[in-house]
Amino acid sequence: MTSTPITTQLGNEGLGQQAWWVAQWMELINSYRFKKRLERAWEYARSGNVTSIRFEGRRVHARVQGSGDDPYKVKLWLDVLNDDDWGYVLEALSQNARWSAQLLAGVMPEDIERAFAASGKRLFPFKLQEVRSECTCPDKTNPCKHVSAVFYLMGERFSEDPFVLFQLRGRSRAQLLADLAKRRQTMLARQARGKGSRPAAGLATAQPVHPAIRDPSRWWRYEAPLPPDLVVITPAMEGETGLDAAGRLPLAESPRFPEANGLFLEHLLTYSRERSNEAMARAMDSGNEEKEKEKEKEAAGSAAGTGS
Repeated sequence: MTSTPITTQLGNEGLGQQAWWVAQWMELINSYRFKKRLERAWEYARSGNVTSIRFEGRRVHARVQGSGDDPYKVKLWLDVLNDDDWGYVLEALSQNARWSAQLLAGVMPEDIERAFAASGKRLFPFKLQEVRSECTCPDKTNPCKHVSAVFYLMGERFSEDPFVLFQLRGRSRAQLLADLAKRRQTMLARQARGKGSRPAAGLATAQPVHPAIRDPSRWWRYEAPLPPDLVVITPAMEGETGLDAAGRLPLAESPRFPEANGLFLEHLLTYSRERSNEAMARAMDSGNEEKEKEKEKEAAGSAAGTGS
């Protein structure tokens, strides 16, 4: 029986720069005490011995070519959360706007386990034994090298789609986002009703709105002239742009367009530099204008003194 090996980005050092949730998954398999078995599994994963991986519902089905003619069949799965447990998780997620925003962007929140703690459960397995597995090979040790090879490639899949972890726990991406959106809408509607039901007497004690809030033309205006000698205009130091200060942006990723995020950030940086150069030029021109005005005043004063 012949099969086409699946492609992989695994290299000699692993997946390279990994998202934190991928690194946490990899730590599980790397904690396995049979290191020789892991070395064989690593070679299987990198050499194309894993001929197929299918995520069907809450289980992973794979075929791994060993020394025989036919590939071995491998299954992996996690214990799923019941509906009550998921209710606690979704309630916690809906209360945190940042979690919701990051998940919608395809980014796993680093403190996601706090949401699962409400149900007394975990998203990530705590130890390797919590990952259930079966293999049709004659090896009685579990996990065998065929299971471990699939385990490594699952980490690569998680880097592309972190929602696979939720799927293994019993909620698909579509289910999770739909349930989360529904709970967020319900919560926001409840908050809106609560604000609308406040007594009118409370409105009388509200602080007056500052005029600058009503009139944006008043923002960032300073009418008094500054002495030119006190104003020093310099370009930003390297690494001090707004994008640098913002840190890593939670951009959505798609395996179909692997270069999209890099191109977007490149264009954003180019645009930022162009606007920065324009602002610098305008500021320098403004400073020169002020100096010229000062010189004209001094010249006029000198001329008036001479004439008198």
